[in-house]
Amino acid sequence: MTSESWRGDVHQGVAAWTRQARGAQAEVGDGTRSSTGRSGRRRGGAPVDTEALGPDADPESVARTILLDQLTGRARSRHELAEKLAGKGVPDDVAVRMLDRFEEIGLIDDEAFARMWISGRQSAKGLARRALAQELRRKGIADEVARDALDEVDPADEEEAARALVRRKLRSLSRVDDVTATRRLVGMLARKGYGPGLAHAVVREELAGAGRDDDVLGDLAGDE
Repeated sequence: MTSESWRGDVHQGVAAWTRQARGAQAEVGDGTRSSTGRSGRRRGGAPVDTEALGPDADPESVARTILLDQLTGRARSRHELAEKLAGKGVPDDVAVRMLDRFEEIGLIDDEAFARMWISGRQSAKGLARRALAQELRRKGIADEVARDALDEVDPADEEEAARALVRRKLRSLSRVDDVTATRRLVGMLARKGYGPGLAHAVVREELAGAGRDDDVLGDLAGDE
């Protein structure tokens, strides 16, 4: 399939989808028809009624439009897109075929998605590899793909992210005793996916750097 024929098919799907949206709004506006489709569910969250779209709006055109709409603004994993197509009632065989085509032309790329997700979540939220792995699993990224992407994370960058989180949190703990502050800081890092060894080491060093009691962690360990 040439790029020109692909572009033409996309325009057909978009036009059909637009006509459906206008038709649904008109039916609700004049009160002449119910706002539910043939399945009895509301159009907003219901599967697409391909027969109502006309002869040029075949399931592939509808699927193509949904995929392009979902990929506008940000990348998505194949699993996310497959769920969206299923939710819109696109037949399984059509969904698989269209997802394969989008992969062939590079619009769906789980490896690139995993790297982008890791970079964004690490910089914005300071997440460690363990938390990132859990998020990628929820996005439907294969474990092998996720591992390869996570292997690119520099341990030094991960440690620095942990330190930045602790320093930022410490500013809000100035009136909290050292024991409570330590528990909160270690707990925060654990929720971000940092292992106990790194979390305790970073908290101890940052407490000392802030002039607070870095022996609290030893006291806590003795209490456990």
